Amino acid sequence: MSNYDFYFTRLIYDSGDWDVDIRMPSNVLNSLVEYTTLKVDTVERVIALSDPKMLEAPFCYMAGHKLVQLSAIERKHLERYIKGGGFLFVDDCNHDIDGLFAKSFEAEIAKIFGTKALKKIPNTHPLYTSFFRFDGPPNTSVELNGWGDDLVHDYLKAVEVNGRIRLLYSNKDYGCEWDYDFRNKRFLAVDNTRFAVNIIQYALGA
Repeated sequence: MSNYDFYFTRLIYDSGDWDVDIRMPSNVLNSLVEYTTLKVDTVERVIALSDPKMLEAPFCYMAGHKLVQLSAIERKHLERYIKGGGFLFVDDCNHDIDGLFAKSFEAEIAKIFGTKALKKIPNTHPLYTSFFRFDGPPNTSVELNGWGDDLVHDYLKAVEVNGRIRLLYSNKDYGCEWDYDFRNKRFLAVDNTRFAVNIIQYALGA
């Protein structure tokens, strides 16, 4: 991991639209610098899921709106990464459990890990107290506005390996919520990227 404690890796996958929420990574990285003592590479890294170098990343991010259809090598790398101790945060930009991204991504996870692997995590999970304290997953303004559905998700899902989350899955569209210039945080009553700090601190905790 060179001279850094943490770097942010966005995954390219051949199907769908992976290049979303372009300001989110720099915003989250700024929060890590602001709140923690981690040595953070402030430049987002972008790598293909089909590239074996992604297996070396401490934390990967995957998001989109469209159909997810992984190739055989993408499935193989995702499985190796999760079972080998990596941490993948997947965010559904549609914020809709019945949307195209959600249905197709969850189908891919079922193919790789089995139909029961992706489970709701309780709101008492250590993820919610790994740095800041939350009573569960924070709501986002985008899901409150919705696509006309006003659907609010009161849970996150995860694939766990040996009692630790290795794949965290959100239908809340945090990427869109955090997709703004970090200098605009001063206009917020409470910094809404604090939950990103929890996710990353949890990811690095094992």
